Amino acid sequence: MKTPKAIATLTLILFCLGLAHSQQTPENYPTFSNAVYQGNDNVYNDYPLADGEFYNPILQGCYPDPSITRKGDDYYMVTSSFAMFPGVPIFHSNDLVNWTQLGHVLDRKSQLKVADTGISAGIYAPDIIYNPHNDTFYMITTQFAGGIGNMVVKTSDPREGWSDPIKLAFAGIDPALFFDDDGKAYVIHNDAPEKALYEGHRVIKLWEYDVSADQVIKGTDQVIVDGGVDISQKPIWIEAPHIYKKNGRYYLMCAEGGTGSWHSEVIFVSDKPTGPYVPADNNPILTQRYFAKDRKNKVDWAGHADLVLGPDDRYYGVFLGIRPNEVDRVNTGRETFILPVDWTGAFPVFENGLIPISPKLKVPAGVQNKTGQEGYFPNGNFTYTETFQSEMLDYRWIGLRGPREDFIATSQKGLEIRPFAVNIKEVKPISSLFYRQQHKKFSFTATMDYSPSSEKDLAGITCLQSEKFHYVFGITRKGDEQYLVLERTENGVSTLVGSDKLTANGPVQLRVEAKGDAYRFSYATKGGDFQNLGGGVSGDILSTNVAGGFTGTLIGLYATTANDVKPE
Repeated sequence: MKTPKAIATLTLILFCLGLAHSQQTPENYPTFSNAVYQGNDNVYNDYPLADGEFYNPILQGCYPDPSITRKGDDYYMVTSSFAMFPGVPIFHSNDLVNWTQLGHVLDRKSQLKVADTGISAGIYAPDIIYNPHNDTFYMITTQFAGGIGNMVVKTSDPREGWSDPIKLAFAGIDPALFFDDDGKAYVIHNDAPEKALYEGHRVIKLWEYDVSADQVIKGTDQVIVDGGVDISQKPIWIEAPHIYKKNGRYYLMCAEGGTGSWHSEVIFVSDKPTGPYVPADNNPILTQRYFAKDRKNKVDWAGHADLVLGPDDRYYGVFLGIRPNEVDRVNTGRETFILPVDWTGAFPVFENGLIPISPKLKVPAGVQNKTGQEGYFPNGNFTYTETFQSEMLDYRWIGLRGPREDFIATSQKGLEIRPFAVNIKEVKPISSLFYRQQHKKFSFTATMDYSPSSEKDLAGITCLQSEKFHYVFGITRKGDEQYLVLERTENGVSTLVGSDKLTANGPVQLRVEAKGDAYRFSYATKGGDFQNLGGGVSGDILSTNVAGGFTGTLIGLYATTANDVKPE
């Protein structure tokens, strides 16, 4: 039995805990009742689909480094996610045209250790593969965070979640698994040579893999490609390897040339999985590097591919590419494309992958294009409206460096963001819910109800390329008055673009619009007309080839109690 003194002490502790919680919890969380994304790229208006056609890319926005596998009539595809949380989005299709997102492979903190890393670290180049010998799916990747490095996770059903990571005992990046017909398994990956002969010199290394122990077999590693197709030409960044077996021979496909404008896909062949591998005479088998820089509807940087047998018994390859805007900036990031592959000859070749890539292509025989219908991912131009009323938030909304569930809650009013005392410039989990920019010409409008309590409080929207390159457009306080502010941060240096005093109470609509490189931020109160703040601003800082890194622009619903934007 507790004594009166013990009860009093316990009561005091509980009171202090409650007081601490009340001090950390503002009375008025920013609440978003809806968000509407609308994409309207000219290319989709200029090239309407006819029956039996679908658009490329198949995943618009920052979905790079695709990998694909097949079990029966089911196709599963994954892409890189870097420091986004959850990580490694996974998609399902029965026909390679119509895709649904099943969720994410890495959806727990025990799997994803990105809380203290920059946006372009974290998860690189996931490879997904089905092993028919033990009816198991594997996802192998490099996690540049948390001291993990190369790792693998497994599942018997991609719809039911994945194991915690198994750390693998080798260096390098871009690992992939290959399971031979006899049940033997191998890991291949990019690695540094023993002695680099030039900048960008890399090798492809192979290990035997112990399936029962889920580990490479020590001492079995060997270099199977040195430099690339022709080392005398000093090829750079041979990476993203995959092995395929066809007609008793082993085909090694790799990316070469770096992930920028010289990117390509090359192929080698061997009579044994361990090599020696001989390059094809007609390499590269996919690239966009030879064409006019000012070509119409430009697709560039094509490479980092993976092959799969399609529903029509033809091969197809998924790969990354970009669609730069009118000043050659890459705000939508690296996207996932697909092309049929002609493998009637000795080597596979991407059909129309050595000419400028077209915005649309034919569906596989017997397939109907249902994108944007019946729960399938939209494609081309579309409008996505989110009212935040569903029991489960759409998988397209993601956090950065930490779970979205750590800072969001739903109510009858919509989505509440419970802000962290962390601002968007910090390399920590931030209280921002993100949606990928998927078009060069788009608008994103969010309706927010919010009354900041102090100058440290801010909520609104953001367009973010990284912690050092972004725009913040939100409501804060100066003295007794509320202000709407627009801040530009370039390479970590922030500038106030504009500020307006808010005189009306109640919900505010916040909007960002882009037409290529030209962005505009505006707001409306009490159903009034939208008013621009800050004039037209450049999207330069939202471009991969300005900000660096590997991501595309993320549009966020953002809140913080560590605001440093000062209105004028």
